[in-house]
Amino acid sequence: METVSYSMARLAALVPYPPRDANKYTRGRLVCAVGCDRYPGAAVLASRGAEIMGAGYTQVVTDASVADHVRAANPSVVVSVWPDVDPAQLPPAREGHPCAYVVGSGYDAGDSMTKIRTRLVLENAQAPVLLDAGSLDAATSQKLRDILERRARDGFANVFTPHGGEAARMARPLGIETDDAPELARQLARAYCGTVMLKGPVTYVCDGETVVRMDEGTAALAKAGTGDVLAGMTGALLAQGLLPLDACVLGATLHAFAGQGAAARLTDICVRAEDVVASIPQALMRLAQAG
Repeated sequence: METVSYSMARLAALVPYPPRDANKYTRGRLVCAVGCDRYPGAAVLASRGAEIMGAGYTQVVTDASVADHVRAANPSVVVSVWPDVDPAQLPPAREGHPCAYVVGSGYDAGDSMTKIRTRLVLENAQAPVLLDAGSLDAATSQKLRDILERRARDGFANVFTPHGGEAARMARPLGIETDDAPELARQLARAYCGTVMLKGPVTYVCDGETVVRMDEGTAALAKAGTGDVLAGMTGALLAQGLLPLDACVLGATLHAFAGQGAAARLTDICVRAEDVVASIPQALMRLAQAG
């Protein structure tokens, strides 16, 4: 299947550098419904990735048991707990105040609350929503697929960030059978009414038509938590107004550059998700110089 790539100049032009008169709301609000008792670190990593990728206002909605972990690690993040959140009051994206959502990072696919919380966000968020990790499994239900289709009709972007195993689980209930990664990304994007970032050593991003190939992946990123960082980074770009395809390609490229930069200092063996977050500024500077 034919694929395309973005030039460094095109990627550099997409970076949403803030104007002098920006404030935290014009720079984009990202709400991360992430983390659970079993995986509290995902909430920390996704919100760190979001903040460093430029979101002006990052909010985490999570379990009470996770909230203090996030507050201690990221004091600049606004933290809410689920019992106190009214889904009907989720902030919408509006002119001059862009907004986006990340849901699912650190969610256990086998937990009944995963499907409930994923549905609550999808039904109520009038803004782009990125589904990651446990929420990808939740999205395979007919009820959630109907919501995704309705959101797409209403003009709200759906974004999915599966690795190979998650993509296979998304494909199975729909009878999608292909070993060709770009074709799988295309079919999933069409079936789930959104943009798919199929993660791997080679990453493919597809909005149902265009398939973008990225070869910058590194084994240094094959560590727990790096996907949470990527979800936060990409969500932050959506929150700053980038189109889904552009946000995914730019987010994945900068994530790969950050992994490469961390590995150059620490080796592929020693890089952790936290090191990838710390290397995002270096990745941005590398892109600026290349573009």
